[in-house]
Amino acid sequence: MALADRLGTKSTLNRPEGSFAIYKLSALGANIDRLPYSIRVLLENQLRSPFGSDEVALAVSQWQPKPASVEIPLMPARVVLQDFTGVPVVVDLVAMRNAMRDRGGNATIINPVVQTDLVIDHSVQVDQFGSQFSALFNVEKEFERNHERYALLRWAQQAFENFRVVPPGTGIVHQVNLEYLASVVLSRQENGETLLMPDTLVGTDSHTTMINGLGVLGWGVGGIEAEAVMLGQPYYMVMPEVVGFKMAGELPKTTTATDMVLTVTEMLRARGVVDKFVEFFGPGLANLTVEDRATIANMAPEYGATMGFFPVDQKTLDYLRFTGRHESLINLVEAYTKEQGLFRTDDAPDPIYSDLLELDLSTVEPSLAGPKRPQDRVPLSQMQSKFQAILRTPPTERGFGLTEEEIKTACPRVIAPMIGGGYDVAEKDARKEVQTEEYALRHGSVVIAAITSCTNTSNPSVMVAAGLLAKKAVERGLKTQPWVKSSLAPGSRVVSDYLTAAGLMEPLEALNFHVVGYGCTTCIGNSGPLPEHIGKAVDEGNLVVAAVLSGNRNFEARINPQVKANYLASPPLVVAYALAGTVDLDLQTEPLGTDRNGQPVYLRDIWPTFDEVRAVIGGSLRPEMYKSRYASVFAGDERWQALPVPSGEIYDWSGDSTYIQRPPYFDGMPDAPPPMTDIDGARILAAFGDSVTTDHISPAGAISPNSPAGQYLQERGVRPHEFNTYGSRRGNHEVMIRGTFANVRIRNLLIPGSEGGVTIHWPTGDQISIYQAAERYRAGNVPLVVLAGKEYGTGSSRDWAAKGTALMGVRAVIAESFERIHRGNLVGMGVLPLVYEPGQNRETLGLTGEETISIQGVADLAPKKRLTVTARRPDGSMFEFGAIARVDAPVEAEYYRHGGILPMVLRKMG
Repeated sequence: MALADRLGTKSTLNRPEGSFAIYKLSALGANIDRLPYSIRVLLENQLRSPFGSDEVALAVSQWQPKPASVEIPLMPARVVLQDFTGVPVVVDLVAMRNAMRDRGGNATIINPVVQTDLVIDHSVQVDQFGSQFSALFNVEKEFERNHERYALLRWAQQAFENFRVVPPGTGIVHQVNLEYLASVVLSRQENGETLLMPDTLVGTDSHTTMINGLGVLGWGVGGIEAEAVMLGQPYYMVMPEVVGFKMAGELPKTTTATDMVLTVTEMLRARGVVDKFVEFFGPGLANLTVEDRATIANMAPEYGATMGFFPVDQKTLDYLRFTGRHESLINLVEAYTKEQGLFRTDDAPDPIYSDLLELDLSTVEPSLAGPKRPQDRVPLSQMQSKFQAILRTPPTERGFGLTEEEIKTACPRVIAPMIGGGYDVAEKDARKEVQTEEYALRHGSVVIAAITSCTNTSNPSVMVAAGLLAKKAVERGLKTQPWVKSSLAPGSRVVSDYLTAAGLMEPLEALNFHVVGYGCTTCIGNSGPLPEHIGKAVDEGNLVVAAVLSGNRNFEARINPQVKANYLASPPLVVAYALAGTVDLDLQTEPLGTDRNGQPVYLRDIWPTFDEVRAVIGGSLRPEMYKSRYASVFAGDERWQALPVPSGEIYDWSGDSTYIQRPPYFDGMPDAPPPMTDIDGARILAAFGDSVTTDHISPAGAISPNSPAGQYLQERGVRPHEFNTYGSRRGNHEVMIRGTFANVRIRNLLIPGSEGGVTIHWPTGDQISIYQAAERYRAGNVPLVVLAGKEYGTGSSRDWAAKGTALMGVRAVIAESFERIHRGNLVGMGVLPLVYEPGQNRETLGLTGEETISIQGVADLAPKKRLTVTARRPDGSMFEFGAIARVDAPVEAEYYRHGGILPMVLRKMG
């Protein structure tokens, strides 16, 4: 008997649109209306899932603020990919077809069984800017660089079932998902009846959480986990705590949704919400549009949560109607969510939560975040003083792990230190200038100003505000400073439509904010190179220049390897800093420039009012724009349609390709997993401090000609100007192994003061690249471990951070704590994540890097098991310490036993 029948939850919802089967939550008899709304969605999934059980469903229905440690097999209805992470997913599936055929099985059973949509949005770069032809030029370069990758995706589109591709030039995956792909409630034909269910998904971009703003449950996972879901395997998770975030009041008229999300991010990161759900509630939600909510939900990875959920309410229905969804769908969404207790109203009782935070929206102030982390909010009023302080602050060896008080103790001369250490610019050099042919650059000069990223370009309020500020600036005769590389990369073509309709595109272009493409550009590191003379001046003067972008990530070397200080800001502030040309000024008291009459123009003089923004949105944005732009969303332009489409069920690998290569994951894989063994005699490949991101571990941006990856490409006839980016070459494991731990800003603490992917090889003592060291150890069959501090693997859901680690021969990573997605990715690749016991870390234990490491207890691994680590010094002396295996569930132990998720799935299927 089916689970729903046993529990008596199967029911019928009769509507004018038809008769629908549902799994009714209230039939369980539990106090459903006090459960967090996100938990209610999880409960419905368990009732419907073929992997569900009575015990798990009842445990979810009886969720408590300190929930029981129950493993939940979530079966998402959809998977969403972007091309940087999607191409490796396709490559892996193709390799699985090869492996299945080699094992004598049916290759075509390797096929997505849930709807999978891939949006090509991460490959366009800002090569040209400041011209009406910028977008055209950049798209031409995009196709020139990526035709091999795109041909693979065209093949996958016809070779795989349930697999759709949104071609380049359409928009950013999360905005396309919000505006078109998501439906809030799904219908599906099962056993001769139409079943209704909540829309649920996982995505291979960590900002998949943006869809939580629409009341849709979903979050980012590693590509490895996404592949398993695509192939019909559940996503296993432990019952989460749910943190309630109560909002009251409304935003001041001088602030934006960006200021709000930077405040929320700071608050939640300080509270600590890693591995938890955050759910927003309270009277303040009535004052937030879905776009405002999506702005907050988007940055869940930045505040560390699994997701930031906004329940379905009237605003949800209004947004669906406004973006051109069909009226019959909207009616079903309303009827189903109300029937299921998934529809929030102001008079509904507040759910019970694990923890509570509260924000009075009226206290939000204009802000930026940076210069290295999105949670480090800087009030606009303190921007200049904070920048000057961080400029003079010495870097800290432990990186971001120090508290502000600790930095004050270490650096007493600093008045307003910023957490994480600074740039150590001497007082006499702080005002140094480097003269180019036309102008002088100095510390703080803004060399990149980019309106970019799904976080903000999905929100008309901040985009219109940027356009209005530009209009007023142009009317006063202000201009963007000539050293600023400015760009506008809308998240969908609808943005261009309403900016044009409002007459705001022209003033933006007058300030050199021309459209450079429709995709994730500067925020992902596709800012393109600085103009040659600017880059030369930056390098000659060792200048700490700045980028100001409306993105969600500003980690070191992500935006541009020559730009050290990166600040997140609202789109209108991006325009303002492009006018000012420096972050080393106080925008609230100093002028942006002078007008045609020589009079100073202050930010307050051109800042648009709330009523002006609302009037423009009401007069220029129409549902027909969404309907028109998404009517043929999968068709693509003539370039896409002209790409060759290989045929056949098995992809024809090209040995000469430097973009796409068959990965080695399944080479020589035995039919059954070998017994697990302890790790013996491992060497320490590298040791890192706190907040090492997946950008540090597996960079997405430029490839240096002198790096191992650059040398590999040059040996194969690829010239440096043809390198493209690491992100675009994720279909070639040879490039990506060489790019692992190759970020130009990563700091290996085994070599104090070093920067870049270097390490010491033991026992020789040679200082070489991390890749070269890993190859030497591999030649000697020496296993490897990596040591790390707190929050290891923050940032993007980058599966190559785990794949590269595994392919280098790393057997275990010992850290003080892990970010959620990267920890799961490591397990999914057969790498063991371990955490030190409380109060211990590399420094307290005295690990120098010269030791050999053995880890006992792996042979009978179990979730959260305490293992014994033995460190042997060069003189033969030894010491032991404990470490906890962050294998959090029985299924993860099974993944590890098989050497990863994909080998396990392949063995089960064939």
